[in-house]
Amino acid sequence: MFERPDTGERVILVHTRFRSVTNNQDLSEFEELARSVSAEIATVITVQRDKPDAKLLIGSGKAAELAQLASLLSADIIIFNYALSASQERNLEKICKRRVLDRTGLILDIFAQRARSYEGKLQVELAQLRYLSTRLVRGWSHLERQKGGIGLRGPGEKQLESDRRLLRLRIKQISKRLEKIRIQRNQGRAARRKTTTPTVALVGYTNAGKSTLFNQLTNADVYSADKLFATLDPTLRRMQLSKSRHVVLADTVGFIQDLPHDLIEAFHATLQETGEADLLLHIVDAGDDNRTHNILEVESVLRQIDALDIPQIMVYNKIDLINMLPNIQLDSQGRIQQVWVSALQGQGLDLLERALRQHFDIQCEYIWLRLPPSSAGNLRSELYAKDHVVQEFVDDEGHWQIEAEVPAHRVKHFAEYQIAVQSEQLAG
Repeated sequence: MFERPDTGERVILVHTRFRSVTNNQDLSEFEELARSVSAEIATVITVQRDKPDAKLLIGSGKAAELAQLASLLSADIIIFNYALSASQERNLEKICKRRVLDRTGLILDIFAQRARSYEGKLQVELAQLRYLSTRLVRGWSHLERQKGGIGLRGPGEKQLESDRRLLRLRIKQISKRLEKIRIQRNQGRAARRKTTTPTVALVGYTNAGKSTLFNQLTNADVYSADKLFATLDPTLRRMQLSKSRHVVLADTVGFIQDLPHDLIEAFHATLQETGEADLLLHIVDAGDDNRTHNILEVESVLRQIDALDIPQIMVYNKIDLINMLPNIQLDSQGRIQQVWVSALQGQGLDLLERALRQHFDIQCEYIWLRLPPSSAGNLRSELYAKDHVVQEFVDDEGHWQIEAEVPAHRVKHFAEYQIAVQSEQLAG
């Protein structure tokens, strides 16, 4: 029985193309995924077949050739750009005498490296354990061994059975911890809803520039880099749209083609920020030749988390790479549909802010109100609750004089208390 090695960074990449499969994976993205785990790529081979082989995926002849190539190149790991079944993985390992990893396992490894927060690490571990639980079937020779010792000699409990039991226990523990975090996040969302603060979630294909744009809009310092899945952990920051109005921006994990189902399940609490947002900024790499395909992949994940019906503004990023100027494109009803920006160069951010103000109907006017404490206390509380107050002072008669920033269509509701304030009054 093949004993899996604990280490190994020299890899052979196997890119498969099946005529019976409508959406084959992209080779360049596969290579970028491998580089993201600091793999040393010995070679890349492409296998074309009519359909996947049930036992070995690529057929017995190609599997034998792959085993010879792995030996010749001293490769430690063979990675397939396809989702392998547990039996296919075991059968390939027996023939190749090398550790075999599929696309899902590779993505899980990247997530394990990138997770920084306590929640992110728990989510990745949960996905890894669920993935591993389907592969504890005679894949490792040590799993055949039985426990020894007093009370355990004889039939005993096989190592395989023990590992399965421990996996189930750990999955249960992590799920409970993530449920507590989910409750805390729901409490935070409830608090934001009480203050009527809109939430805007940044979504998009991985490496589209979401975190760079997030940093530019909020003056945050979220880690960003030109690589896949640079950041996994959700981050919330306030973005000021005017003197008294703001929104909460949520930076979320990037999506990718065929994002493993276990990852979507594990990151459900994180993705819930997306599902409950008031607006989605769909960030697209404007210079990517596959941007149309990437948009469809993002929409596929949004559909899985019931977020596809949330209003979206398409933000085409990295226009500096295609020599394009910032601009706004409107739909047939005159609403902003697309904004073209460069987050890295800071180009077009004013247009994006304008789009956000228009979406949330922040066409505001500044007015002065004189509110008597005896009859307008509730109105003053409402102004503060909705973040409309710019400044306030009490005049000589004990009335509140408030400068408020209110939506233009609501100005008439305050006509009873509206006053004109002279410059000398403000100076006093």
